Amino acid sequence: MPRPEDGARTLHFAVIKPDGSASTQLERDTIIEAAVAIEYNGIGYAVMMATPIYLQDYAVGFSLSEGLIDSPDQILAVDIHEAELGWIVRIELPNANAEKVIERARQRVSESSCGLCGMDNLHEVMRALPPIRSVIEVADTAIFKALSSLREHQTLNSLTGSAHAAAFCAPDGSIQMTREDVGRHNALDKLIGALAVAGIEPASGFILLTARCSLELVQKAIVAQCPVLVTISAATDLAIRVAKEHGLRLVSLARPDAALVAMPQTG
Repeated sequence: MPRPEDGARTLHFAVIKPDGSASTQLERDTIIEAAVAIEYNGIGYAVMMATPIYLQDYAVGFSLSEGLIDSPDQILAVDIHEAELGWIVRIELPNANAEKVIERARQRVSESSCGLCGMDNLHEVMRALPPIRSVIEVADTAIFKALSSLREHQTLNSLTGSAHAAAFCAPDGSIQMTREDVGRHNALDKLIGALAVAGIEPASGFILLTARCSLELVQKAIVAQCPVLVTISAATDLAIRVAKEHGLRLVSLARPDAALVAMPQTG
């Protein structure tokens, strides 16, 4: 099990102050951001900027979010190793999945942690998604319960102050699993992969993210068939529209004292 410090390194800093007084020095743990190249069957697919922990979960979750597999058992092998300029994650899929890889790889020219920057086709960005098939009752009190305990589960962020977290919560608001990364999309993919490997259905609870909610996070939640997504920062108009269209309950700007749920348009 990776320790949180595996995603950080200790650096030295000078501390400057507004009054111009002499600077002091300190050591501080800093989150690792590295290039992670993802290959499928020898085909270069994407390069993401990520924190190189839980990369096995990431390989599974990224493959599921991209629609390249339907379940973890479709992955034949994952080879992860550190290279001179970053990390390489080599994923082997059955030949039946290769066509999907080639089709989507053609639409990627470069990649960042946002998950959409490399898409070369507007139709691919606004891809068709399945409707959410499950409905789950999550009381408002459960959402605030999860929010109140989230910090306890953010071990890497406690160490560095700069990690996003994706947490899976039971309907009563208890946090069951958390994954962290420098990128919010990567954290969510890691969580989706960890749930799949553990045999936990995302439909059995809700996901809580320490991030603003943009389109691609909603898309990932819908593909994972999680019926409720809660984000600490605000949602974009497109994220809200796509969530409504597909039956995803989206709660945003979730803070200890209040949260927002978009209402139907009137007039």
